[in-house]
Amino acid sequence: MPEGDTIFRAARTLHRALAGKTIVRFESAFPALNRIDEDHPLAGRTMELVSSRGKHLLMALSGDLVLRTHMRMNGSWHIYRPGERWRKPERDMRVLVAAADIVAVGFNIPVAEFLSRADLARHAQLAKLGPDLAAEDFDRDEVLRRLRALVETPIADALLDQRAVAGIGNVLKSEVLFVSGVDPFARVRQLSDATLVRIVDESRRLMKMSVLDRTATLSPAIGRRTTGSLDPFQKLWVYSRGGRPCRKCGTPIRSVHTGSDARLTYWCPTCQKGT
Repeated sequence: MPEGDTIFRAARTLHRALAGKTIVRFESAFPALNRIDEDHPLAGRTMELVSSRGKHLLMALSGDLVLRTHMRMNGSWHIYRPGERWRKPERDMRVLVAAADIVAVGFNIPVAEFLSRADLARHAQLAKLGPDLAAEDFDRDEVLRRLRALVETPIADALLDQRAVAGIGNVLKSEVLFVSGVDPFARVRQLSDATLVRIVDESRRLMKMSVLDRTATLSPAIGRRTTGSLDPFQKLWVYSRGGRPCRKCGTPIRSVHTGSDARLTYWCPTCQKGT
């Protein structure tokens, strides 16, 4: 699943490519979007801003119209020059927004809707989001307060709760807890204030590292590196390394499905001893 850093980079890249340009073409596989385009055409509008909030990508257009998309598990945005061959099949196209010199294509996007700015301000999902790790005005104290409210929740699941902190996905969750030396199955109430602060600060650090990584791409997990190593085979500490030796102590990395969505958690039983 695309995580907050992937969405942030996608928004930044789309903004650089489209901001200030006039939209000349819009297509969608979603009938509801096409109906709105028929009544309030996108062609002729200016792309004012492309931004992200957690895992939501927002395209703000002139005339009080915002396109919100959410990638869920498999969605992604690509950018092409007009006439350039797409890297994914046309049947996977869900949304297309084009200026004269650039074509932005959203593939396999399951969630897309048009909103006014007033709708955006009272949007149920966006309103519930916790502080965004990628945001400049990130509020650490508010994240700590929201995490503390998840008293009986295992910390691995608490970090995935976008109402506590927005932007953490399965990869970053496992990596943060390894770097912090925390048992992923410890309940929030078992963790000291100092430990929670360390987890939040490491989450922010790794998020910023990925956001600033010039080698990263718009695709989830590709290019993300948490070890700091430039070796392409040593990008991550534990994620997707089940059964392989820990990079620090050599203990085999373990993995198990956890949470209501049965997401895989990876950890080192030696470096992340139980609380």
